[in-house]
Amino acid sequence: MAQRPGSRLLTRVLWAAVAIFVLTACTVGVASAAGKGGPHHRAKLSHHRAQLSGARAVGGLKRCFSARAKRINPAAVRHRGCKSPAEASRTPQPLYWGAAIGDHVTGEQAPWDMSALGKFEAEAGKSASLVHFFQPFADCEPECSFYPFPTEPVESIRAHGSIPVLSWSSQSIPSSLEAPDFQLGDVIEGRYDEFIREFAEEARDWGHPFFLRFNWEMNGNWFSWAEGVNGNSAGQYVAAWRHVHDIFTAVGATNASWVWCPFVDPGGSLTDLSSLYPGDDYVDWTGLDGYNWGTNPAAPRGWRSFDQLFADSYEEITQNVAPSKPLMISEIGSSEQGGDKGAWIRDALARIPLAYPQVRALLWFDKFDDGMDWPIESSATAGSAFAEGIGQPAYVGASYGELPAGPIQPPS
Repeated sequence: MAQRPGSRLLTRVLWAAVAIFVLTACTVGVASAAGKGGPHHRAKLSHHRAQLSGARAVGGLKRCFSARAKRINPAAVRHRGCKSPAEASRTPQPLYWGAAIGDHVTGEQAPWDMSALGKFEAEAGKSASLVHFFQPFADCEPECSFYPFPTEPVESIRAHGSIPVLSWSSQSIPSSLEAPDFQLGDVIEGRYDEFIREFAEEARDWGHPFFLRFNWEMNGNWFSWAEGVNGNSAGQYVAAWRHVHDIFTAVGATNASWVWCPFVDPGGSLTDLSSLYPGDDYVDWTGLDGYNWGTNPAAPRGWRSFDQLFADSYEEITQNVAPSKPLMISEIGSSEQGGDKGAWIRDALARIPLAYPQVRALLWFDKFDDGMDWPIESSATAGSAFAEGIGQPAYVGASYGELPAGPIQPPS
């Protein structure tokens, strides 16, 4: 039956009101994301095994970012309820997943205590396909002694069915931003070639694939291997990376898959990534580290969504710097304070397989680090949200103890 003119007019008005409401909701979501820019800082202390304390980072050093307004990409930073048609129809990409696990679980860190990994997996409800740990070149207190390739820990990880992820840094402990004996020039000029060669030979002799994340977060100014600090100059980061990589290649240590991993840069204030990229022939995977600091008194840098933290840097790497490489989120965590950590975790783990298709691995930073409450064990809601997210089929479990030789490929 035909509608009367008045009825048609009323219907049009109602539909227009609905359209305005929906458009406003999406616009507010993006505007809200844009309004949460600004400075945030980062300070980390190493909490590795007793003899490796200090290997993770320079103690007490703040990671500072420009207060420039964040550039918002509306296609990447989207209101949670406004999923793009492409994203809605995309088949989730499978990902490796795992964590760097602190000593809060058993009193000792994985992989030196593999029961810590077992308890973490019980909390998550799934076995981890990756296990992450850290090691510097040397311990220089009181005199320098150099750490060999960690054959026993990586073998424990492999026997579990997981893939080792070793973050290896050209520094000594105790850590210091000013380390005149561990400048990039020292690496380039061959001062540590004998040690690096022996390390690479031991890796080769172990014979199984592992991820090697060398000198990460190089685009900041908080590690002694960054350009512009510790006497390092422009161009030396790439030269040092290639020098170390060439030694591994020369001795046949091709079981190392090299992960190049900057820090997220939502404000565009850190060192340009293209100037720090060693080249496709020297990198197997790219990576990103990023944290939601919230209002934790240890570092109240503000609450940010996963998209606000990662979207811009992901786009830069996957579209401009290294579009052919898979990407590993090598460190990620959220505070409890300033928002809903469980909801943050749930949202991030749901969005990554759909909206970030080149992310093929994820590592949670499960450590109480320098006063920050990153672990999933910080609350029951955080733990259950993590288990729910990792329970998705896209996050693959531990079945990788017998990987074939050569660079590690993304899971299929």
